[in-house]
Amino acid sequence: MLDTLDDITRWLGEGKRVALATVVSLVGSAPRGAGATLVVSDAGDIAGSVSNGCVEPDVVEQAQRVIRTGKPRLLTYGVSEEQNYERIGLSCGGEIRVFLERVTRTPELEALEQAHRAGRPAVRATVIASPGGAAPALGESLTLVDGGEPSGALVASPSIAARARELLGGASPATDSSAADGATEPEGALEIFYQPLTPPRSLIIVGAGHISIPLAALAKVLGYQVTVVDPREAFNTRERLPAADELILEWPDEAMERLTINAATAVAILTHDDKFDVPSLTVALRKGAGYVGMVGSRGTRAKRDEALRANGIGEELIARIHGPIGIDIGARTPDEIALAILAQIVATARGKA
Repeated sequence: MLDTLDDITRWLGEGKRVALATVVSLVGSAPRGAGATLVVSDAGDIAGSVSNGCVEPDVVEQAQRVIRTGKPRLLTYGVSEEQNYERIGLSCGGEIRVFLERVTRTPELEALEQAHRAGRPAVRATVIASPGGAAPALGESLTLVDGGEPSGALVASPSIAARARELLGGASPATDSSAADGATEPEGALEIFYQPLTPPRSLIIVGAGHISIPLAALAKVLGYQVTVVDPREAFNTRERLPAADELILEWPDEAMERLTINAATAVAILTHDDKFDVPSLTVALRKGAGYVGMVGSRGTRAKRDEALRANGIGEELIARIHGPIGIDIGARTPDEIALAILAQIVATARGKA
């Protein structure tokens, strides 16, 4: 949704009515993944994509209907034996479901806009299927911004807010289903679609050693904003770290106090030096970094953890540290170790580590 949020804001500001289409599930092959969005205005403006053109004409037509009625809709597109290239469907053989809703200026939308401007992660939870009755209504939603409280019609549901908080800073949408009381048919299921809205991911590397060089380069390939923090002028140079976006020649904990660190931030501590490690870990954990990893053997963990406790860091935060850093792939060279670290960072963001 972040890629179409500016269009939504601009069109609403111009007095136009707007509908948002979101891919909420897919089966098999599909041109766009879950979370892809397309927005349409009543003036005919279109931005974004849900299928790279396969089903857009029908989605746009249905969006105009949603704009007129204000009633959300859940659409399904696929290829059956009756469908072919001339008909509406996915020629790649997959199936997608697209949720359509009218977008208006609400406190939720304002929270998303503020999060977007501040570079803070958020999660939006939306009811995409409802059995009616006492269940939440179709299209009711909740928005949670990192560091804030949830807003929206679903705030009365602690379980939805808790699930949204679990997904903060993640990269993958999720759909939760539960049967309504007494319901046995699929139409009796309540479905909530959770869409993480994550700003550009950042990686803070503490220490400008030999592993940091390939790690910064690999991270840039994946689109991370890379900052290397190390007070040692001989190591932290543009010649050694050409891929980094920013080089900071300061004590790491002091620099990290000023840097933006949130659920979309990964912190890799590669100094293997107590005077850098523990202060850096303390700041990263206190500020809620989405990933925190540190080099060092398992044997040094007890000493490090005790130092963190002395700094007021609780057991829940200590348990979030990945150490020894990186996925075990048998890495030996700096390039291989960097690959193992970045793989673990991605796996954590995707909820796989």
